[in-house]
Formats: sequence, structure tokens, C-alpha cells
Amino acid sequence: MLLEHIKSPQDVKRLNPDQLKQLTDEIRAQLIATVSQNGGHLASNLGVVELTVGLHYVFDSPKDSILFDVGHQCYVHKLLTGRYDRFHTIRKQGGLSGFMNPDESEHDPVITGHSSAVLSAACGIAEGNRLLDDLHHTIAVVGDGAFTGGMTFEALNNSGQGKDHLIVILNDNKMSISENVGSFAHHLAKIRIGERYISFKRRLNSVNSRIPLIGNAITRIASKIKTVLKNALYSSNYFESMGYYYMGPIDGNSIDDVIRTLRAAKDIKKPVLIHAFTVKGKGFAFAEQSPTSYHGVSQFDSEVGVSLCGDSFSSEFGKALCELARKDKSVLAVTAAMTEGTGLSAFKQEFPDRLYDVGIAEEHAVTYCCGLSKKGFHPVFAVYSSFLQRGYDQLIHDAALGKANLTVAIDRAGIVGEDGATHQGLFDVPFLNTIPFVTVDAPAYYDELSVMLSNSLYQPGLSVVRYPRGKQPEHPSWYSYSGEDFTLHRTDDSRIAVTYGRLFGNLALACEETGVSLAKINRIKPFPTELVQQLLTFDTIWFFEEGNRAGGIGEKLATLLLENHYQGAYHLIAVDEGFVEHMPVESAFVRYGFDVNSMVKRMSGGEHE
Repeated sequence: MLLEHIKSPQDVKRLNPDQLKQLTDEIRAQLIATVSQNGGHLASNLGVVELTVGLHYVFDSPKDSILFDVGHQCYVHKLLTGRYDRFHTIRKQGGLSGFMNPDESEHDPVITGHSSAVLSAACGIAEGNRLLDDLHHTIAVVGDGAFTGGMTFEALNNSGQGKDHLIVILNDNKMSISENVGSFAHHLAKIRIGERYISFKRRLNSVNSRIPLIGNAITRIASKIKTVLKNALYSSNYFESMGYYYMGPIDGNSIDDVIRTLRAAKDIKKPVLIHAFTVKGKGFAFAEQSPTSYHGVSQFDSEVGVSLCGDSFSSEFGKALCELARKDKSVLAVTAAMTEGTGLSAFKQEFPDRLYDVGIAEEHAVTYCCGLSKKGFHPVFAVYSSFLQRGYDQLIHDAALGKANLTVAIDRAGIVGEDGATHQGLFDVPFLNTIPFVTVDAPAYYDELSVMLSNSLYQPGLSVVRYPRGKQPEHPSWYSYSGEDFTLHRTDDSRIAVTYGRLFGNLALACEETGVSLAKINRIKPFPTELVQQLLTFDTIWFFEEGNRAGGIGEKLATLLLENHYQGAYHLIAVDEGFVEHMPVESAFVRYGFDVNSMVKRMSGGEHE
């Protein structure tokens, strides 16, 4: 087996062409075996096997910087950069991250958990190399989806006119950017990337430049003729208009084509964009037939494929929104390239003309919804908590200050599990807390989600409904929701525990065991003032918050209690300074004191406050 002997990229360079093809087969087998056990991103990694092998065959990481956008397509890179022996730990607690991470390896230049950011980082690295007279290359592998994000275009605009040793590989596995990709376009691409062509072009320009008076004019005319012909054959003028030398389209799943193209690109003294077509899920029939289903997967049987998921907050949100849309034609859904992930697949099927996928452009999505609301529609922007971070300015300036009536449905709020630090939904509450005139509801159960979503559509201003990943928690027999801002379950105990969202399930069990009173907050912003007055009557208050301590609801309550001269003991249990690494949600709950046993121990005085 070749793969187990690859301890660094230098080992890849020693392989002959037949061995390289054997290596790609072994990598695919390893990806399927590991992801079927650990979960993770499968289809995208199967598609970039040849690209990644070719990169490490031609370039010299880490002296040459190789970056992936989004970083979930870096599994092959990890296998080839000394992490094969640990690859079985990927996404496991204490194991390898599912994304690029500089703390993990010198071969990972930057963290790449969010899309469309890598090219900006690559431009900075390339320019830094130039300033240091370092002739090594910077290579950014950017997925076609990432080209729908604004940062990518900002980076293209900023970098194309430079002289940096920058190579961008557009990994095109779905979206057709080049209109004509038939045999003639491929034939033309082979001519353009050939070493003899590039050498000839360089010599011709040099000769022309030495012809007195008319040499430069000849070069300009020849260039214009070439451009006109090329644009008539296939649309590549966009990238060249940005200053890039365009190469492609090429077969990104042909190791020979990849290596030949990368070698040619190294000799070009300006930024290069290589347009590579790849097959998402390549080499695994289930993933090739349904790449969306195998984009991000949980553990599955590789012999029979991925099993269908059951109910979840995401799927229940989708059902509730469909029900609202049936009753009201003004209800619209907006997503930033996350139709399936946010539970909108059924909405798309039933209301295809009322679902708007704006691409990986959360900033645009927020303001787009503001515009829709101005014309009397009720837009609902469904977005992961960690991705909404990009829309903070738009939430303030365009939504809240602009008094737009829209709903933001925040999925993956709280701890998300194996996706790790880049995807944790721990910051939306603190930044929403800073925005005036915003209402934030936090359901713990599916029925609450449905009611809160419905209410959010018809109240003025910016409304937010936030809910976690996965299934609803256990439901206490005594609890029912009827639309109130909070619920207080008082016992004979003078102590009380308070929470919101899915932690209510665990806290209800802990309070049942300890006899402590319990308060559940449904609307966390604005904080219910009546609850503050009732909490003043208790001697001890514990607040459990599945979110960042700094700026969270627990700190808000502490301020309100202080302003009301509370004399009792107040204890806030939340995620303190730092980032939550990848681990199962259950393990994270234990670490941060959110599991039932930890709650019982704390409220029983068995743990230091």
C-alpha cells in the first residue's frame, strides 16, 4: 500500500505516473472508510483527489502555501502531509480537525472553516512573499460555490494586476462558469497550457518588442485578435479582465492533465487562474449519484449508503414555513447556498418561485430581505448561526436602523459538535444583544418553533428565531407553551435555575432531582422584566446558558438584578473565554457543565461556584 508510506509531500514526488494513479485509488478508499465511520465531508473530498495529489507532486509545501476554500475539501491534503497515521481521528474529540488548522500542521497556512475567505488570505501571503523576495508560490483551491461569495470577487479585483506568484484553481464541480466546455474548448485548453505554446508566446512578444516603432503595436493587435477569437469560442474573458492568466477548462480528475497544467502555471509571471472541472463524489457511486446527500454526512454503511435522517429542528422549521407559505403568498424563503442544510428542500419543491438562493453571500442576503420587506413581502432568511456572523453590519445598518420587517431563522444555534470551532453557534446572542429594536425567541421544542416563527412574520422590525442542531430535548410532563415570554415552575425551594433553548430539557431533569425551582425564557430579547421581579424573591439563582458568557443573556440578567439591588447569590454557567473545539455535543455539555449530572452536582453544592 502506497498511502501508508506517505509521510510528507516529498514522498509523493518520488512516485511514477502509475503509482500516482494507484495512490489516488487508495486515497478514495481511505476517505470512504474513514468518513463512513466518523462522518464528515465526503463528496467534495472525493472530487479533489487528483487536484491535491498533483499540487503536492508539483509544488513544495509548506514553502509553497496551499489553501483550500472551503477547508472541508482538505482531507486529501491532510493524508499527504504527515497525518495519515492520525486520519482515523478526524472530527473526533482530541483528533484532527475537519478543516485546515495551523495549530495542527505547518502545511495548513490559515484556518478555513468559512467559505470565500481563502483567496483574500492567499493574496496577502503571496504579496508577503514578494516583499520578502521569496519566489515560492501561493495556491488557492477555491470551490465554485465560494465564487458566489463577495470576498472572493474582492480578492480577485485586488490581486489580478499584481506580479505575485499566485495560482487560483477554480474547482468547478457543479456550476458552469465557462459556457462552452466541449471537445474543441478542451483541445484549445491543451494548446494554451502547453509548455511550447507558452514558450513561443514569450519569445514572440520579446521579438515584437524589439521591432522599431511598430513592434509593440503588433503585439497589442495580436493580443486583441486572440482575445476576440477566444471569447467567441468560450467565455473566459472575465478572469483575464481581472488581470489573471486563464488556463482551462481542464479535467481536474485526470492526474496527467493536472500535473501538466500546474507545471505550466509555475512558469507564468503573473497571477494564474486554472479552471478545473471535477466530479463531486468521484469514485463512490452513491456520492456521484447524489452529491448533495454526501456533502456532509454522519456515520453510514458504505455498502448501502447514507440513511435518511429523522426529524430535527431544521426539518421542522421547513415544515412550519411551508405551512405558513400555504396560507400567505407573501411569505418568502431566502438561503445563502444552504437549502438542504437549513431544511428548505420541501419548500423549494412546493414553492420554487418563492425560494431565493443568493449563494454564499450572507451580507447580501440580509439586505436583500430588507428590500423584499419594503415591498410588503415577509422574507425569512434561514442561516447557520456561525455564518450569520458575516451579516452583522447589515443587521444593524440595513435591518434594525432601516426598520425593515424580516425574520432571521438561526439554525445550528449553540454547540454544534464535530464541525468544531469554526461552526459553533455561540456568538449570535451576544451580537444580537447589541442591536436595538430586535426581538429574539429561543424555542426548546418543535411546537414552540412553529408558533414563534408564525408570530415573527407579523410583528414589526427585525425578528429572530434561533434553534439548535438536531432533535428536541425531553419534554417535562408539567410544561406547556402558550405563547408567553417565560414560564416559571415554582417549588418550595428558595433557589431557582434559569435557562433558555434546548438546555431546558436537561435542567428540568436536574431541578426535578434537586427540588430547585425552574424558569424557562422563551423571548430572550428584550428580556422579560416581569421575570426579573420574580427572580428577586429567590435567595440563589443559577443561570445556564449554551452560549458565550461575554455579552450573553446571563450577563444581561446579572446587570438587571444589580440594578434592582438583588441581595442573593447569582451564578452564571456559560461558555467562557475561548473557542469550543470539535467533539460530540454530549461531550461538550459535560465539559461546560450542561449535562444533567453536572447541573445536579452544581445545584447540590458539590461543585465550587
